[in-house]
Amino acid sequence: MENANDSSGGGKLGYPVIYPLGALLFVGVCLAFEHFDGGVVSHHLLNSSDMPAFSNWWGMLTLPLLGVLFANRAAATQSESRLLNAPTNMLVGFMGALIYGAMMATTFSLGAESLTGIFFMGLIMIALVLPVYRVEYVFGFVVGMTYTFGGVLPVLVSIVFGSVSLVTRWIFRAVKAKFTSSTDNT
Repeated sequence: MENANDSSGGGKLGYPVIYPLGALLFVGVCLAFEHFDGGVVSHHLLNSSDMPAFSNWWGMLTLPLLGVLFANRAAATQSESRLLNAPTNMLVGFMGALIYGAMMATTFSLGAESLTGIFFMGLIMIALVLPVYRVEYVFGFVVGMTYTFGGVLPVLVSIVFGSVSLVTRWIFRAVKAKFTSSTDNT
């Protein structure tokens, strides 16, 4: 009899509930810390008080939702190499984005705006090279930035850079297909 929670890549794979539950636990701990440290913070768009503010309470919705999307993709992806019931390549993308988001959030928290700006501009270059529209990148980036920026602003940043990444890849594939088909016809 095969184990439904087998993480080796063989057999029937169960739904990896660790990701939405882990996200819920993480955001719950962050919110509890904020609550007992003077209250749950709200963040204004573009750090301007004239713009709408989003409470960090929204992270209770956004992070577990991203965890569910990640878990769904992990369960649906066939891979020989799995860890924690997810394909290893998804976990690598998740961890890379988490580290990048955490470094960006840390430089902002420490007041190193020039470094934060470098990280922000680096996102443009990364979006041109990597498929940052994929859920593993978005989930990792949002988790990495949640403690500093809450669960909404990182999602908005991910939407912008994910769109750049997706459009760039569409254009690249269209140009590549055009050149490939034109060289095949000659």
